[in-house]
Amino acid sequence: MFRIVSAEYAVSHIKDGDCIGINAFLSLANPGALHDAISNRVEATGHPSNLTLFGSSGFGAWDESMFADRYAALGAVSKVIASHFASMPVITRLAVENKIEVYNLPLGVLSHCLRAAAGGEKGLLSRVGRNIFVDPRIDGPGVNSISREELVTVTQVAGEEYLYYKTPAIDVALIKGTTVDPNGNITFEKECLTVDALALAQATKANGGIVIVQVEGVSHVFARPRNVIVPGILVDYVVVVEDQKQLLHTDYNPTLSGDIHVPPSHMDYWLSRMKLSGKRGEKETDPAHLLIGERASKELKPGQVVNLGIGIPEVVAQCASRAGKLNEMTLTVESGGVGGLPAPGIAFGATIGADFISDTSQQFDMYNGGGLDICFMGGLEIDRYGNVNAHKLKGKFVGIGGFANITYATKTVVFCVTFNTKGLKVHTEDGKLVIDSEGSISKFKREIEAISFSAKNALETGQNVLYVTERCVFKLTEKGLKLIEITPGAELQRDILSRLDFVPEL
Repeated sequence: MFRIVSAEYAVSHIKDGDCIGINAFLSLANPGALHDAISNRVEATGHPSNLTLFGSSGFGAWDESMFADRYAALGAVSKVIASHFASMPVITRLAVENKIEVYNLPLGVLSHCLRAAAGGEKGLLSRVGRNIFVDPRIDGPGVNSISREELVTVTQVAGEEYLYYKTPAIDVALIKGTTVDPNGNITFEKECLTVDALALAQATKANGGIVIVQVEGVSHVFARPRNVIVPGILVDYVVVVEDQKQLLHTDYNPTLSGDIHVPPSHMDYWLSRMKLSGKRGEKETDPAHLLIGERASKELKPGQVVNLGIGIPEVVAQCASRAGKLNEMTLTVESGGVGGLPAPGIAFGATIGADFISDTSQQFDMYNGGGLDICFMGGLEIDRYGNVNAHKLKGKFVGIGGFANITYATKTVVFCVTFNTKGLKVHTEDGKLVIDSEGSISKFKREIEAISFSAKNALETGQNVLYVTERCVFKLTEKGLKLIEITPGAELQRDILSRLDFVPEL
């Protein structure tokens, strides 16, 4: 039977050595009051300690003083398993310093592992991850020298090669909803996402653990059954936080929860109220990014089901919106949104005016099954064969996120990257590209540091793969990269071939 208790009392049941499952997509749906209560207890008592944190996505706020980063900085965390790390600066730094174990696995795989654990399974079979970094024959999921646990093995089933992923044993689930009804049923009416709240609660109970839910309010009216996300039979403790926010800096945006459905004609207005991620949200769109976004958006066709990644692919959404193309296709985001427009920046994962929001695991069912017609992704570096590194570079790592699953079975994959970086400045004159200064770091290389996308897999499954830059477009072929377009204003030898350490097919 559930009880409504204080955050301090709820987290007092977390023991040293527990594995905590966090239901969050970056900062979205993240139970901040529960994280704060854990940090306060650690500061006061030194416990709990030696914690393992599991989250299918990341669970940070790009702020060292918030969420799990706060108690990780206090030394309470010894291991983290997640897909995305850019939002967790403390955990990322501790990993680089070799002070905690950290494992990076694909978001869709971790989401499906939770669902498998809910059914009492000890592992998950998946073809996602073969021939990329997580494959133990390549690198494996550990991001530093102390991360040696065997979470992934290679196996054969009916003549097919699979990766076998170990499922988590969750002791405590931390979940954020909106309302608790008289039976302890939890609804999420103000949340942007449900992430995998139900699977996490079920997996925790299957392991004999406890489920703690943070909500905004208490209802004395029984919830409509189809609106319940986590049933009361799975809930142990409920913590009421009346002033909880939907987003980090926003109390409530009704377009992100579905209370207001946004027609395509109004999308630009709602998009203008949100910032793009990182420095892209602090100034005008970089001309190079705009060129890439405009060219990449030409691959969009009526009737397509689409995924747009974070970074330069966010500009593709802007270009599509301004061209009036949004009502011709269906955009999706890996966290669960279908329809509408994926929100940018710190709201990434939410959807403006979605038609439907599923659990994350269900969205990846569709992605793994080839339900996407086209996706637009970023990248850190690309080799001569067409392999892409999107998750680690020069000792720093952001994590794979949903990248591996999204690119696994999508019919057309479009990588949106600048030709080089660190100093690149361009503009256009009379519709032609003018390169004011070149970047000092090339993104196209003979060899790359890690593999996030396997050209070998793509060629085997017949995917159409493009690499769009501000000055040219490459296509994946059996021989590797093939140069198929040059942006007006760019010169083949001066601006492209002389700046590559390999010769592409022409």
